[in-house]
Amino acid sequence: LGERSIQIDCDVIQADGGTRTASITGAYVALHDAISTLLKNGKITESPLKQAVAAISVGVYKGTAVLDLDYIEDSDCDTDMNVVVTADGGLVEVQGTAEGEPFSRDAMNAMLNLAEHGISQLIIKQNEVLSV
Repeated sequence: LGERSIQIDCDVIQADGGTRTASITGAYVALHDAISTLLKNGKITESPLKQAVAAISVGVYKGTAVLDLDYIEDSDCDTDMNVVVTADGGLVEVQGTAEGEPFSRDAMNAMLNLAEHGISQLIIKQNEVLSV
């Protein structure tokens, strides 16, 4: 981008859960679109983007791992975790909190596996929207 910078402001108009994770997933689409426009207009010669990134929430609600917690689940969950992953499966961020009792490594692995599955679906949708 040279001396250019791109600022992305995500406003979630309607939500029933993870606004932060929705913003990350949507921000990648907006950034990809902005970079594509810069490339098309000859403002840059190559894309600085390496791969897609998406985010999702996951948690333990009433003893069960749940993907993309809604407001009620998030408000009353045993564990809440936000996960950000790249298209090739690289972990960008894993942030989890036990709201009551601590969670086990097995529970964390189950949540991460569920999150990775959900994120793979989000990246497919990103690619469809972007016609990649």
